[in-house]
Amino acid sequence: MELRVLRYFVATADVGTASGAAAELHLTQPALSRQLRQLERELGADLFARVRGRLVLSAAGREFLPIARDLLVRAEHARQAAAELAAGRLGHIALAAPTTTLTDVLAPFLATLRDDDPVPTVIESGPDDAYAALDRGVDLVIVTERPHRDLARAAIAVLPVFAYVRADHPWSGRPHIALDDLATMPVVVLPPHLKPRQILDGALHQAGLALESAVETSNAQVAQALAAAGRGAAIVTDDPRFGLHPLEILHSGAALRIHLWAAWRPSHHASPTLASFAARLRRFCAERYGPQVLPPS
Repeated sequence: MELRVLRYFVATADVGTASGAAAELHLTQPALSRQLRQLERELGADLFARVRGRLVLSAAGREFLPIARDLLVRAEHARQAAAELAAGRLGHIALAAPTTTLTDVLAPFLATLRDDDPVPTVIESGPDDAYAALDRGVDLVIVTERPHRDLARAAIAVLPVFAYVRADHPWSGRPHIALDDLATMPVVVLPPHLKPRQILDGALHQAGLALESAVETSNAQVAQALAAAGRGAAIVTDDPRFGLHPLEILHSGAALRIHLWAAWRPSHHASPTLASFAARLRRFCAERYGPQVLPPS
């Protein structure tokens, strides 16, 4: 069964006459009729009945028509995908990112995509499965550690780890807070396997400090909600919510930062397209948060 014969069948069903379908397909009517009879022999069923000079679908033809249409659509999709592969283009792009990055960075960026950009599919990835996502068919991942050396990579942004406090907090008018001061106040932190917590714990360890009072929650937005309820300063990298005020956390004179990287397989057929996508995401971060978030060259 050939695709061109399926096209002949669908055209005949749509037009209703062999002569009309033949003209539309630029065939002679006898040639079209021969192909339709051959298709009926292959299927073992009559697809048309002649009624008052027109070809009307039989019961078998009515059942087969949506199948034929679906096969033709799938074949066209396959042809387009093959052309994109050959040209190194992407019709669709699968992305994976941590929850906060997905919500605050990636989703707003996707809202700026153009009609001719790849259609995105996005999944959340944790710290332990980001690279495994590449093995499952994801095209590009956003990670918070420098990617493995066997991967293509691009630095996207360097974002602050904030201590969020309520507007009526004594320190709400400040731009930053020293780590040793933070250690003495109630805080809301994320679990130890998440990067903002790891950065905080690493700085505390280097300074020989420990948190005096901490509440742990698994979700960064919930952490801010608890901060808004007066449970302590939320230590997260998220954009501000609930009217909270962000304080940068200073350790040894420098603010705590989280690094975002894009990574993909260098063997990917559309590796240049992915590199361009990552560069656009980097520019978007600079436009959204300011040039200070650009990674060092």
